[in-house]
This record gives sequence, C-alpha cells and structure tokens, in this order.
Amino acid sequence: MGERELNRLFEGGGFFEGPRWHEGRWWASDFYRHGVFTYDPSGGEELILTVENQPSGLGWLPDGSLLIVSMRDHVLLRRDAETGEVEEVADLSEHCSGHLNDMVVDSEGRAWVGDFGFDLMSGADPAATNLLRVDPDGTVTVVASDVAFPNGAVITPDGTTLIVGETIGCCYTAWTIASDGSLTDRRTWAELAPRPALGPFATMLPEVRVAPDGCCLDAEGHIWSADAIGNRCIRIAPGGEIVDQIDAPEGLGIFACMLGGDDGRTLLLCAAPDYFEHLRSSAREAVLLTTTVDVPHAGLP
Repeated sequence: MGERELNRLFEGGGFFEGPRWHEGRWWASDFYRHGVFTYDPSGGEELILTVENQPSGLGWLPDGSLLIVSMRDHVLLRRDAETGEVEEVADLSEHCSGHLNDMVVDSEGRAWVGDFGFDLMSGADPAATNLLRVDPDGTVTVVASDVAFPNGAVITPDGTTLIVGETIGCCYTAWTIASDGSLTDRRTWAELAPRPALGPFATMLPEVRVAPDGCCLDAEGHIWSADAIGNRCIRIAPGGEIVDQIDAPEGLGIFACMLGGDDGRTLLLCAAPDYFEHLRSSAREAVLLTTTVDVPHAGLP
C-alpha cells in the first residue's frame, strides 16, 4: 500500500460517476452538469450528450451504441453509434424506489442496473431494492431483490459471474449468470465490514464502515473499489481482504474508478469533496485523477 503519484486529468466537474475506457478515451457521467463527457489522455473534454435527468451508468451494445442510465426518471437511453440520435430503451420506474444508478452491460447487450432504493439526498430511511436486467428489446426483469443499494458492478471475463457492490451492505455479492439471463447461486464475494441492519437513516448510516461505490475488475480477479465514505480507493481480494489502498488528496473523496489506458494499467478516480447534492449541484469542484497500477483491467465494464 505504498504511495502513488496522482495526476489531475481534469478539474471543474460537478460530480463524476460511471467512468469507462472505450476506444482510446475516458468516458464519464457528470451528474450536475447533466452530461456524458469524454476525455483524451491529455485531459481534453468533449460533451457527447446532455441528459437532463442526470446520467449515471454507461455501457455499449454489440453494435457500438451507447447505453446511458437517466437517474431521476428511471429511464435507460440508447445513443446510436452512427447518427448520435438518442432514444428511450426502457422505463424502469415500476421497479425503482430511488434514483436509477450504475450499470454494467454484458457482451450480449443485456444491461444489469441498480437503484438507490431510497431517497438518499433527503435522508430517507434506507431500504433494500431490486437488481434489474434490461434486455436489448427493452424488456425489464427483476433478477434479484433485497439488495442493499446495488451500485458498481462487474462481469468476469468468461461472462458467467456478475459481482455487485452493496453500498450500505458493506459487501460485494456475486451471482452466476445462467444462459437465459437469470441469476443463480447468490453468494458473498467480499465482506468488507459487518452488514448493518436496515433502520432509520440517522442510526444506520454511521454503521456503514465501508461503502463500495464505482468499481472495476483486474486480471488477477481483484476489484478496485471506491469507498464512498472512506476517502479512498481500495483493491479487494475475493473474500474481502483489502490488499492495496489509494488515499484521496486532502479535501476530496473518491466515488468511482476504472482501469483503462492503452495497457489497461491506468486507474482513473472520480473525486469530489462529498456526494451531497445541495453542495455539489452548483459547485464545480469535482476532479478526475489518474495513477498507474501493476495489474491491468479485465472483464466488464
């Protein structure tokens, strides 16, 4: 867990989430600038599309089209790779009890999506929620329930295992992906701290000791995870041992991460002073940081 040099790729964001490496550039959603942006390796920014109801998770279909989570209206959008036209793929409102959030898209174009489960920004009492699958034709299926704030998710390189961070459950949960898209064999992939009992916001949230947020998988089967309350990014071995840690610069927290770059060994960190909407929505203090790690990216996203 030695010191690493952190480089500032970009400054002046609202709140970055859903970072991805795709076709030689970084992609990220900015909640409060209401846009999906790309960044070249020197930090040059380009707005790809505007999402008024806040973009979050990103992923690509086999034909190269971009899928985008629209958070506040619980909609999954598709941006055509050729024309840039944007259409609604599915409305997930029926199954959501909080903002729609992060997502991983598999090699068959199926999107695995979670939501907050409660009104986080208003301090509502935490509640478990569903994990959803959206098929390429727009069909929405509840594939798991009783998930405590499903957040960053990865799929292993062989396409058979989905691993999802439960932010207020202090853990990563894995499922086997069956050929028909159903999930089986639910199991704990990593226990990071004791799982708090669901209860009132003011009493439960202090019990969340590690809060896994955006994440990515590496070629040794470890997960790099942003700890949303720990001001750090941690590398987690199967089972839950933290084997490496990158601390955020003073005054910043880390809320998402992704491995990329030409050799897959650049780790991008999405950082901001905090995640509170009333403080972030008009501020422009979010930054994208990069550092280099030893083990390259693997799997999806």
